[in-house]
Amino acid sequence: MIKARPEYLDKLRFVQIDDFENLGVFYEAIEDVDAVVHVAGPFTYDTKDNLKELILPAINGVRSILEAAMTNPKVTRVVITSSFASVLDVNRTAPPYFTYTGEDWNPLTYEEASSPDTSAIVAYRASKKYAELAAWDFVTERNPHFDIVTLCPLMTFGPVVHPVSNVYKLNESNSMLWKIANGQSPLPIARVPFWIDVRDLAVAHVEALFRRQVGNKRFVPAANDRFSYGLAAKIIEDNFGWAKGKITREEQMIDTSHGLDGETAARELGLEYRTFDRTVVDLIEQITKMKGDPV
Repeated sequence: MIKARPEYLDKLRFVQIDDFENLGVFYEAIEDVDAVVHVAGPFTYDTKDNLKELILPAINGVRSILEAAMTNPKVTRVVITSSFASVLDVNRTAPPYFTYTGEDWNPLTYEEASSPDTSAIVAYRASKKYAELAAWDFVTERNPHFDIVTLCPLMTFGPVVHPVSNVYKLNESNSMLWKIANGQSPLPIARVPFWIDVRDLAVAHVEALFRRQVGNKRFVPAANDRFSYGLAAKIIEDNFGWAKGKITREEQMIDTSHGLDGETAARELGLEYRTFDRTVVDLIEQITKMKGDPV
């Protein structure tokens, strides 16, 4: 991060901790701050115990940062990055048409998520739900001197701000678009058609810190347009000459059977969402300038 933003060297301080689940590990880091953004959360597909490796670490990480915030009376707000996974009900189908909002919750039970028969991806969805619920329960039970805001973003694409030496170091969602640019076949299928540009999500976090009126609210920030990987392939081929004839073109239907309320976040946080076209082009332009062989 220092390498990416050297002009902020005198404004950044890093504190290394051993395990953010443990109470007390954030106490030093939280000294002399007046707001907190908690974005860390564990995830791995390779789990042997969903409860110990996914669910409890996520819950305890949130509790740990909130307990630390209680020790500093100057903290006025904690912004927590949750996930659309805490909102999504995979068994909810249309018709009739419905719209996901910040009032919706994933219906997975704690018992279902903890079961050894439950897959890691399902347990991850539950971990995001119960970690976020732990934050709201903390506010209800402890009545802290600060308020919280939770953000529940979806698939996140866009240029990376931290130094990435080559394409192999890209995060999963961006790596998927680069693989499409290099002719991956068949194209992946989007589980949901909603998404957000990482730059817009970053602004959402900053605005959630500073806008007093959004305290103790939950948002699902999402772009106005929908996406598919078939659309991504078309955008790449239409905008990059080297991709013509290389891209796998597939007509993929974009699910319009239900909606998502990204407008509330846009209105209350002052967001102007980028289009999927702009995000894809900006990302692919950045990647082509990186060192390293194509995926």
